[in-house]
Amino acid sequence: MTAGGDERRRLPGLEGPLWRALLVFRITALGYAAVLMVNNFREYAWPPGGWLILAVMTVWTVVAGLGYARRERRGWPLLVADLAVAAACLLASRWIVQPAGLAVGAPTLPMAWVASPVVAWAIAGGRRRGAVAAILLSIGDVVVRNGLSQATLNGPVLMILAGIGVGHIARLAIDAEARLQRAIELEAATRERERLARGIHDSVLQVLALVQRRGAELGGEAAELGRLAGEQESVLRSLVAAASPAAPVAPAGAATDLRPLLDAFASATVTVAAPATPVLLPASVAGEVAAAVGAALDNVARHAGDGARAWILLEELDDEVTVSVRDDGAGIPDGRLAEAERDGRLGVAQSIRGRIRELGGAVSVTSGAGNGTEVELTVPR
Repeated sequence: MTAGGDERRRLPGLEGPLWRALLVFRITALGYAAVLMVNNFREYAWPPGGWLILAVMTVWTVVAGLGYARRERRGWPLLVADLAVAAACLLASRWIVQPAGLAVGAPTLPMAWVASPVVAWAIAGGRRRGAVAAILLSIGDVVVRNGLSQATLNGPVLMILAGIGVGHIARLAIDAEARLQRAIELEAATRERERLARGIHDSVLQVLALVQRRGAELGGEAAELGRLAGEQESVLRSLVAAASPAAPVAPAGAATDLRPLLDAFASATVTVAAPATPVLLPASVAGEVAAAVGAALDNVARHAGDGARAWILLEELDDEVTVSVRDDGAGIPDGRLAEAERDGRLGVAQSIRGRIRELGGAVSVTSGAGNGTEVELTVPR
């Protein structure tokens, strides 16, 4: 996945659950308003009007629920219509409910349902937009009740607080989703760069290094070719060094016996010791472990010295598999690995540590000048 990748590959949105929660709130508030109307409609100045407003609220609940369910419909037309319907149902209370009751805090026809567009505006545009919707409906509530008093103040205050609070939470959730999406895209791009870097090191860089070394040995025109190969090797190593390490993943795949993959490295100078029973790992994991072992043996051939021998030991535990590659060569002087990594020589950093790190494992390198080297690779089962 890249930063400009297909929208279908994006994370499931965090905004969708907020709109579904709004629908649940709208339906629940509608039910509460219906219960209050059943209990109070006989006291209304015009009882049939109460049932008419309840019918409008029911229809609009269905329309708004269907509209907000689709991302492309959550624009200004639906938001303004939602606010207008709620305001109309609220203002209708002035002529349907007894005015004297409204003045002392009696419930309006829509009750909590009137806060639905406030929540919608807050989800769509954050706390400022939620506050604007809440203030507009609060003004309608003041008009319905013929002024603002201590008995009628709670509704507007709660509505404004709801608009600001829900809007703030919605913006935090959406911003967090965007940051997570960018992090996943960056991680995917980094993984791909590191995979390519390992492939380059295992093939192109080693060939260029060989051409450079043999050219210097042969002299003449071959030396010039070796010099050019060395320059290109340096350029490629600088590009490879730019790749950042990626986080571990959990590969999946069919079970594969690791022993035959390691047995392929056996030779006159390489001895392989493995359990008598199969050591099963997912195919992708076994392949990466074998590739890391191959990279370690390549380092033995290049740096351990003439006549150096190597031993591969495979061990299987309940929760992990360990492969040790040990040689009796010249060893690695202190600080040499860090220096090689700074110079762009990433055989150990990328081809060995990078591979095992992506499998969720660990690499231990034990060495000293003149004492040989042991590379221990450990991966979880």
